[in-house]
Amino acid sequence: MGLLRKKEQGTAVDRAVTGAELSRFHFVFAFTLVSSLFFVWGLSYGLLDSLNKAFQVSLNLTRAESTGLQAAYFGSYLINGFVSGSAMRKYGYKNGIHFGLALFSIGAVLFWPCAIYKSFPGFIVCTFVTASGLAWLEVAANSYITVIGAPNMAAFRLVFAQSFNGVATVIGPIIASHTFLKTDAKDLNHIQWVYLGIALFGCLINFLFLVCPLPEVKQEVNEAIESKVKGGLFKQYHLIAGAVTEFMYVGAQVAVASLAINYFTEQPDISISTSAAANLYAGCQAAFTLGRFLLVPVLFYVDSGLILGLFGVMCVVFSCLTAGLSSYGGIVSLFCLFFFEGVCYPIIFTLATSNLGSYQKIGSALVAAGVSGGAAWPSVQAVVADNTSTPNSYHIPIIGFAIVAMYGFGMNMHASKQLGRWAWRKPANEEIKNVIAAVPDSNHYGDAEHARHGYGDEVDGDKGSHDGKGGYPVVSYTS
Repeated sequence: MGLLRKKEQGTAVDRAVTGAELSRFHFVFAFTLVSSLFFVWGLSYGLLDSLNKAFQVSLNLTRAESTGLQAAYFGSYLINGFVSGSAMRKYGYKNGIHFGLALFSIGAVLFWPCAIYKSFPGFIVCTFVTASGLAWLEVAANSYITVIGAPNMAAFRLVFAQSFNGVATVIGPIIASHTFLKTDAKDLNHIQWVYLGIALFGCLINFLFLVCPLPEVKQEVNEAIESKVKGGLFKQYHLIAGAVTEFMYVGAQVAVASLAINYFTEQPDISISTSAAANLYAGCQAAFTLGRFLLVPVLFYVDSGLILGLFGVMCVVFSCLTAGLSSYGGIVSLFCLFFFEGVCYPIIFTLATSNLGSYQKIGSALVAAGVSGGAAWPSVQAVVADNTSTPNSYHIPIIGFAIVAMYGFGMNMHASKQLGRWAWRKPANEEIKNVIAAVPDSNHYGDAEHARHGYGDEVDGDKGSHDGKGGYPVVSYTS
């Protein structure tokens, strides 16, 4: 605990240490504690899409009207993403986590009176408050997991940590299928108790963060690289492109999920109840989680940009098949679509935010603001579903997945250019040294090695601290 005591005084920047300075115990402890936040986030999201169908029945809403929940949920990220990043840059990760959990619990408690009075506008407000808390948690957790260790293992850490998010998204629909979706009745009483339990769970996690020491961390940077790059935040082109890609991806992902239960119940020649559809949706989320777990070991060896590009293409393919096939063929295609979505978000995040130094928190906030794409896409898809059919509406997410594939392949191509070979695998340390040595000192962020992944891995053990002038090269191997 000596290191933590020494760093107790001063601002968040003064207290920050690199992951290399933490003992193995402190690293494992901090990683486990922060990973618990992904479970909170996943549980809330898993219930969100189940609420759509419940409100369509209970409050006589159209599919498009019910996606107002998604608009409130993901729209909150546009506002809170930037605010949370700036605040945590000054006050630190731990204070940001406390505030986020407090907002989350308050919003969850407010579901109680809304369920009593069956107020859909009230539910939208509660959803916005709850999601505002989750936006703070997402900026903190994603950024913390990214910087707590060596840059070349950032994607491995984040994909593994976000797998707990996937587990929770499976549990959410199962809870819904045994409570407020158990029958098609118009009673919303079960929602009161479900969200009261979630509020208490949020309070428990907040208490754990209060009593447990959480080290403030900063990103490791190689001094040899830092001396070669210049430019401000918006010269970090991999960050800007990543934020746009995250906006497009999250919009497509949320659109796919928001009407999944409708998709199951509207299949021709198959009678699927709403409760059974919720269980199938839980199965889709299980496929999503499985996709993350299976890719964790692959990220040790294969370039993450290449993986992102390939999985983006597969998402396009299965989105087309989901829209074009009916009955069991369409259902299987939807399961496959969820599987290939699994690793896209964490890979985009680590590619976009790697090696930002003191810009890490504000850069993470910019990418988190991209999550607001989930506010618009579901409504567009629902309008198509209301005017044609739910299966036909699954053509809408194709655009977002195509952008994901382009970003992944683009990052991989840039890495290949720098390495002088096809960068299908992570480079050896000697290759990284050669690339660093070849970069002119006047290079700015986004050029040469940076626009890709993070040749800022600790090639020769040197570390440096960011002086605010600009970025660090980014290599896929951070992601």
